[in-house]
Amino acid sequence: MLIEILKITIPSFIVFLTAYFVLKTVLKKENETKKMQIVLQNQKTITPLRLQAYERVILFLERISPNSIIVRLQTPNMTIGQLHKEMLITIRTEFEHNLSQQLYLSIEAWEEVRNAKEKTIKLLNSCLEDLDMNENALIFSQKVFEALIEIEKSPTQEAINLIKEELGQLY
Repeated sequence: MLIEILKITIPSFIVFLTAYFVLKTVLKKENETKKMQIVLQNQKTITPLRLQAYERVILFLERISPNSIIVRLQTPNMTIGQLHKEMLITIRTEFEHNLSQQLYLSIEAWEEVRNAKEKTIKLLNSCLEDLDMNENALIFSQKVFEALIEIEKSPTQEAINLIKEELGQLY
């Protein structure tokens, strides 16, 4: 009697185990396929946003480069103090406007962007030494341009190069 029960139970148990492992494998593959589809869908959404972030950060860096900002902000009869103040306000405003872009950049790239901003401000501040804030802004502009010639790459150009390298590695 026990042998009869075992004859029925053992094959049933083997069929059960086989079905269990086959279903487990099929469900696992289905799950992996769904995950891949989600990842691909996210890539389709995030890639354009990421590219746009890189574009915006490069535009930000170009806009705060001393060459660009002087040309944009300097007006006739402007004093050194006025130009310097406007430059700092513009740099900080532009930076705050682009803060959200750090979400799409690597930590290193965003750190380089922040450093470029700080180094640019430091460069502008260092060019104020021995200048009268009420003199014509052309004197300050000239001193800034001379300082840029002395350093081989402006801080903003260094950051732009790093971002371009990172972008090249990603795509």
